[in-house]
Amino acid sequence: MYEVCGEKEFKVLLALDAGDSISGVARKIDENRETIRRVVNRLEEAGYVTYDDGLQLVDRTITDVGLEFLAAAAATVPPSIPEAYVLPQFADMDYAFTAIDAVYVWTRGGYQVARDPDDYPLFIAVDESDLDAWTVFFDRFGIPTAEERQPADGLDGAIQVVLKPRSQFETEMVDGRPVIPLQETVAFANEYYATFESALDMLGRMYDDVDTDASYRMEPA
Repeated sequence: MYEVCGEKEFKVLLALDAGDSISGVARKIDENRETIRRVVNRLEEAGYVTYDDGLQLVDRTITDVGLEFLAAAAATVPPSIPEAYVLPQFADMDYAFTAIDAVYVWTRGGYQVARDPDDYPLFIAVDESDLDAWTVFFDRFGIPTAEERQPADGLDGAIQVVLKPRSQFETEMVDGRPVIPLQETVAFANEYYATFESALDMLGRMYDDVDTDASYRMEPA
């Protein structure tokens, strides 16, 4: 009965929202579509999911078991950086990547400001009423949280999550990842132009009607 429930299976069950496609779930958990197709087939044969106008989870109580499994696994092998980007999908709370990570998401990974793999903060906008719940969630995976970036020498691991509480925020989806709106991302990048000049150029080429300060900061001919 439990032979189909491995790490990928639990990730699919945790990330799945009613009506999702296989491709949509694959993007959410940063996995190959064909791999997830096989996983979904196994879960469907075992009776955990059905396909009816998109994927449907038969019984959501199994997600609690899945989260416990992943948390237990993290105690043995801490989450990697790519896995840390996926984890918020499993929290069942609203969030959006913001600041540096909004630029990263909107450039579809094309621009990544220098971040040391041994000192890697993720920046996430969350509802202020969920702030404590997010802290508890990430603590289950051994990932520290704070509202400001913490010095690396005061942390046990490489990854930290910087939670940016808001009373409300808008969210858009890019490649399966929730992120603050494009124009808000551009405004952030413009505020720190020296760091994000090349990112702004990239965003301007990727999206129509992106208003950047780049044209006003060019050196005179």
